[in-house]
Amino acid sequence: MIKLYDGGVFLREGTEIVPEAEAAARGISKTPDEARRETIAYSILQAHNTSGDPDALKIRFDAMASHDITFVGIIQTARASGMTEFPLPYVLTNCHNSLCAVGGTINEDDHVFGLSAAKKYGGIFVPPHIAVIHSFMRENFAGCGKMILGSDSHTRYGALGTMAIGEGGGELAKQLLRDTYDVAYPGVVAIYLEGAPRPGVGPHDVALAIIREVFAKGYVKNKVMEFVGPGIASMTTDFRNGIDVMTTETTCLSSIWATDEDTHAFLAAHGRGEDYKQLAPGDVAYYDGCVRVNLSEILPMIALPFHPSNGYTIAELNENLEDILHEVEVEAARIGGDKVNFSLLDKIEGRRLRVQQGVIAGCSGGNYDSVVQAARALKGANIGCGEFSLAVYPTSQPVALELTRRGYIYDLMEAGAIVRTAFCGPCFGAGDTPANNGLSIRHTTRNFPNREGSKPGNGQLSAVALMDARSIAATAAAGGILTPATDLPDETWDEACEYTFDSAPYDKRVYWGFGKAKPESELVEGPNIKPWPAMEPLGENILLKVCSKIMDPVTTTDELIPSGETSSYRSNPLGLAEFTLSRRDPEYVGRSKRVDAVEKRRVAGESLIEADPELAVVFASLNGAGVDADASRVEYGSMIYAKKPGDGSAREQAASCQRVIGGLANIVEEYATKRYRSNVMNWGMVPFQLKGIPPFEVGDYVYVPGIREAIGGDLSSIPAWVVHAGEAREISLYVADMTDEERAIVRAGCLINYNRTRREKE
Repeated sequence: MIKLYDGGVFLREGTEIVPEAEAAARGISKTPDEARRETIAYSILQAHNTSGDPDALKIRFDAMASHDITFVGIIQTARASGMTEFPLPYVLTNCHNSLCAVGGTINEDDHVFGLSAAKKYGGIFVPPHIAVIHSFMRENFAGCGKMILGSDSHTRYGALGTMAIGEGGGELAKQLLRDTYDVAYPGVVAIYLEGAPRPGVGPHDVALAIIREVFAKGYVKNKVMEFVGPGIASMTTDFRNGIDVMTTETTCLSSIWATDEDTHAFLAAHGRGEDYKQLAPGDVAYYDGCVRVNLSEILPMIALPFHPSNGYTIAELNENLEDILHEVEVEAARIGGDKVNFSLLDKIEGRRLRVQQGVIAGCSGGNYDSVVQAARALKGANIGCGEFSLAVYPTSQPVALELTRRGYIYDLMEAGAIVRTAFCGPCFGAGDTPANNGLSIRHTTRNFPNREGSKPGNGQLSAVALMDARSIAATAAAGGILTPATDLPDETWDEACEYTFDSAPYDKRVYWGFGKAKPESELVEGPNIKPWPAMEPLGENILLKVCSKIMDPVTTTDELIPSGETSSYRSNPLGLAEFTLSRRDPEYVGRSKRVDAVEKRRVAGESLIEADPELAVVFASLNGAGVDADASRVEYGSMIYAKKPGDGSAREQAASCQRVIGGLANIVEEYATKRYRSNVMNWGMVPFQLKGIPPFEVGDYVYVPGIREAIGGDLSSIPAWVVHAGEAREISLYVADMTDEERAIVRAGCLINYNRTRREKE
């Protein structure tokens, strides 16, 4: 079904895969360096590279997009750094907190702020319920050969010929300040598609099958996934979009697809036929790896809690139901500890699994094609009046209009489904939270622990399994008994969906302000919208107190800063920071704030030892071990250790929330994604790494002398000392490659400080 190649491959004429070791024998004379320039990714990246160095990219994007969890902070950062107008099309959507009634007026206050910012700086404002961020960008901005940057990790428009990247807010602020996105030229991996999906198999099935094979191996981590091969032609563009948006869950950097006449038809249907051009690799292109996918062999999939890579075919699950569900229960017990009891075995009825809820929503599930297929499966069906419920969220108002015009909304509602507006809430815990101990099947992007909205600290735990809309609809038609879509007759499915795009909702409700900045216009700031607090430049030497130690294989951004109702406080940096690690290590915030209080007293003029007498023992231990540690020349801050943090969301708050309550560094074994590491650096924290088992516990100290100088020099080995139980021992930390700008940002204390200093010099 799926094969991963060891090492690089050449692709000849777009259809012949030649492993690098066989290239000479099979008549390929080009070197890998020559042939890598023949990939689609290379041509697009270099067309947007301003550095003149093809290996050290400085990218300027064609457009940007943010939603209402992130745009306030980005604009506040850019304002504080001297921005006067948006220099490129910047879309502000309101699809994340439009139904989350937490904190009184604070959600709508942010929406009003967004509209006022679009008017003042010349932006594009999409009101609540009008469109999900990625649907709007596909419909209005993605085009062949373009690049788009978004502050949402699922910023992926590769199936439309656009290389899109999801990053933290700092990277978008840089573009607003006319700076660049700096990254080493990434590896490019071919995703070679052949065959054709069988009836009932949908884009989520294909995506989950790929994620299952590549995620744990890190096969495409921080690389570009380039989709090629004859199998592309077997799928509609909307089907391809559904696969493409899920590439984020592989931890790749970006994606790009070969384009064809179906791509052209999609763009033309949206009034943008001129944005089409054929994209294809050259006659002989070199890739750093290859994932070969036979679409004909893909079966309906289910990704069980608590990760999109925890995938099985539904047939596999049904054949081994008790064993597999028991493994999930064991993981649930680890997540919930002794506070909750989550069970799946009690949901088995006659060798089949009964689920409690179905949701089809967001940038992956709410696409026109997937909703149409769900409606076809449910036409004339009866979901029933039991515990099971189904909610469907079309991804935009134009999509909802067309579904209504053609009768598909009627078919869904007549069967018992609830149809809602364009909203991302079910994907991140701000809508349709299942009942305690409930299992929800969803065509959404993620199923991380508690991302569906449950709170283990309050004795609650529910969970999500990811499935394609087709199998969700088949399950709904069976009253909630897990059913693969392939169990329905083949004639149920017809992927050739006619679609007419009606732009009226956008013409009438979207504020199109790019190029029409009104500097005299006032920003409207509600009482919860607060500026970023001041941050100090990196000290000459730093003392870190270990305030959390997480030994899980992967730590998601949802664990670092929970989503759902918590995100309503996103525009208040200190208010949001109160929730940092709240579902993973509830004591962390208190520990870090105590450290921060001591550091604030130091900045105000007290000595560290006066502010916290316990530190006298720490410095005595260091000096006793022969370390020249002078408390008067030390910056004090908190630190988190995690083995592999940063999988998941691009939200910068995963890092900024640590920083504003005293965070100075992360120490990790490796970073799960580039975007989280970038967030750490843009917020002035040192992205340390450590090989082996960490020799410290919560409450211990790590002293790093000369760190300010080290950040400007060799990062491969940075001496540090751990103080544990009155004894100091030396360890070696390191920092992976940093650009000159990243080094300067960390030394400045954060991106805002860096830009302010640079502006003053100018």
